[in-house]
Amino acid sequence: MAAVRAPRIPVEERLFSLVLALLATDAGLTKTEVLSTVQGYRQKYVAGGDNAALERQFERDKDDIRELGVPLETVDDPAAAGDNHLLRYRILRGDYELPVDISFSPEETALLTLAGMVWREGTLSAESRRALLKLRSLGGAASVPELAYAPRVRSRDAAFEPLRTALDRGVVVRFDYLKPGEAAPRRREVAPFALVQHQGRWMVSVVEPDTSSRKNFLLSRIVGPVTVTTKAFARPADATADSALEGLDRLWEQNTATVRAAPHSDARTRLGARRGTVQGDDDVLLVHYSDRQVLAEELTSFGPEVVVLAPDDLRDLVASRLRDLAADHPVDAAPGRSSAGSRAATSGGAAS
Repeated sequence: MAAVRAPRIPVEERLFSLVLALLATDAGLTKTEVLSTVQGYRQKYVAGGDNAALERQFERDKDDIRELGVPLETVDDPAAAGDNHLLRYRILRGDYELPVDISFSPEETALLTLAGMVWREGTLSAESRRALLKLRSLGGAASVPELAYAPRVRSRDAAFEPLRTALDRGVVVRFDYLKPGEAAPRRREVAPFALVQHQGRWMVSVVEPDTSSRKNFLLSRIVGPVTVTTKAFARPADATADSALEGLDRLWEQNTATVRAAPHSDARTRLGARRGTVQGDDDVLLVHYSDRQVLAEELTSFGPEVVVLAPDDLRDLVASRLRDLAADHPVDAAPGRSSAGSRAATSGGAAS
């Protein structure tokens, strides 16, 4: 019979349970008592067995809790001073509670809890999740109906988590990156300094250690797993998320495309509502963009609703995509009938 796997307990829940357990005892708990009773440890604890991995996890958790500013104490057993097996751990409530002159109204608590919930998926860094943990352990579990509809900021790209880990550690990563038009991905070894969302897409801003040049990579184009190395890299002081976004905004401002969108079409509505779009005569729109390939993919999806007037390289990209679409959807066998793909390609020909 296969062994039953212990249920996975989120790290926030394990740390929260540990804080509560150590707050609830005046005498403190030994390591064995923690591992065998506290949620998140007891599920993996083996009585009389090898718990070395679990003990190492507990040591890491103690460091994380102390980083939060939680006054976790280590207490010697008076009868066996210096015996590490009999050390007890506790958190004195008086040292941990908020000062008497600091308090939060229900509305303030609700806002703090909401802020933590927005980022709890790990979109930013571990600091956001730790802040939520501390708020909860201080009693910040406000019962506010609106919190049931709290927003979630997520990244579906598998590369996000390892890149964030590398950011926290300040180390170099390796990954394969496939640029549109290339037959095979290329291996990149870079030092990430920011994860940013620009125009609805997640990007990692990096420094190339060999050349010190800075680049941006779309997470959606990273192929396969990201390898987080142990190679440390001291990022430049001006390499920040703000500087990365400023650079992307400058690129977006400089790059413009001129397109004609059919009146009352989906393309006209969507492109016309984009930030910075300028409407000219005869349904001509001036559209800003930061990545030519991304814009080409978007314009192609509108099919015959859009004609690209300029620049030439963008028009060629859209026309090429429409020709590929037509090749994948040939004319139907019945005379006089053609697929939607062929009609879109025909319209796209006008753009080229």
